[in-house]
Amino acid sequence: MPNAKVLSEKQAVVAAMVQQMRDAKAGVFVDYKGITVEADTKLRSDMRENNVHYAVIKNTLTRRAADELGFNELDPILNGTTALALSTEDPIAPCRMVGNFIKNNPKLPYTVKGGFVEGKVVDVATIMALSELTNKEQLIATVLGTLNAPIAALARVLNAIAEKQNGGPLEEAAEAPAEA
Repeated sequence: MPNAKVLSEKQAVVAAMVQQMRDAKAGVFVDYKGITVEADTKLRSDMRENNVHYAVIKNTLTRRAADELGFNELDPILNGTTALALSTEDPIAPCRMVGNFIKNNPKLPYTVKGGFVEGKVVDVATIMALSELTNKEQLIATVLGTLNAPIAALARVLNAIAEKQNGGPLEEAAEAPAEA
């Protein structure tokens, strides 16, 4: 049985992990076995640039934190070499970052174990499907572009009609002196 000091340290780690997972919009658990130092350094740098927290975790302590949050479905995946990518801002970011890393490094045995998005445990297939989505800013730009397209087309048509009327026979007829 661990002494009181070690036990209190572990309880503090679990409490901090519970808070991090509770605050996160998404988290992805990966098996990082076989990753090179160079690839890991690049991955961590990319994660930081995208506001994704990435760390190697202790399975037992993470299992306790997950169970406290009601993520009991994660228990079977919390074994072996495990790292966790968390985002408090963008629920797609950790999925996208991990998915892109796997696509760009097919020879590495780096694999997704599972995860959670918006408080729900998700499987590997869901995480990989989410990794294909673009980021929030790109989605907003696409939606706004789609909404703007009909208005822009109408403006072009009205502009073409106005140009045709201003330089066409209607203007000349209006400017010609009236014959009495």
